[in-house]
Amino acid sequence: MKEPWYLPLGDEVALFEAAWRARVPVLLEGPTGCGKTRFVEHMAWRLGARGTAAPLITVACHEDLTATDLVGRYLLVNEQTVWSDGPLTRAVRHGAICYLDEVVEARKDTTVVIHSLTDHRRVLPIEKTGELLQAHPDFLLVISYNPGYQSALKDLKPSTRQRFVTLAFGYPPLDAEAAIIAHEGGVDAALARQLALLGSKVRLLEGHGAADQVGTRLLVYAAQLVAQGIAPRRAVEAAITRAVGGEPELQQAITELADVMLP
Repeated sequence: MKEPWYLPLGDEVALFEAAWRARVPVLLEGPTGCGKTRFVEHMAWRLGARGTAAPLITVACHEDLTATDLVGRYLLVNEQTVWSDGPLTRAVRHGAICYLDEVVEARKDTTVVIHSLTDHRRVLPIEKTGELLQAHPDFLLVISYNPGYQSALKDLKPSTRQRFVTLAFGYPPLDAEAAIIAHEGGVDAALARQLALLGSKVRLLEGHGAADQVGTRLLVYAAQLVAQGIAPRRAVEAAITRAVGGEPELQQAITELADVMLP
């Protein structure tokens, strides 16, 4: 497997590796599109390259995701009832890193299931089979959380948060973000810096709730369109302006910024 490229911005790599050695679950907190998922992919590769970690199992959480979806269920196979492990159970049983992306989007019973895996017990009760599954020594639970757009009803409870060590993520500084855009987007350094500067100015726009959610991912998408021959301002319109939702004033502000800053 090719190494997932990641540009460290602080001591997050060392902290994750320390948590891995201690088998302490990890919470990645930060806005959308800032690199949390890429970081987990990179760390899974990094540990795997040393022969110390199993594969990464990623679950994109959503409002219909239940504890049963994570743990497993009985299925009818060839007229026989057969138990099928869910992704969390597979990770616990075989020693993978299990990454629950945007965990608060899942139903409330989902977070309850992980509590016994995130303390000294490291066990997963499987009620439907009566099994109390002890976690493989290489199992690690990682969750992500974006506090910027969550409602009070979907906030991360202290009883869950305090079971994890937290790595705080944010959008990269200008030079670092430009380097990421150039590498991932396939454009030259000058255009990458212009896009990074555009992103930083959009995030400073006041009175627009979605402005600070214009992440590095969207800037990379714009760069990738440019690399395929699309004019920079049109690329920004397609990848960024339309992605912020139905705020006409914000869309207009981004368009005006792009008109001034891009060729």
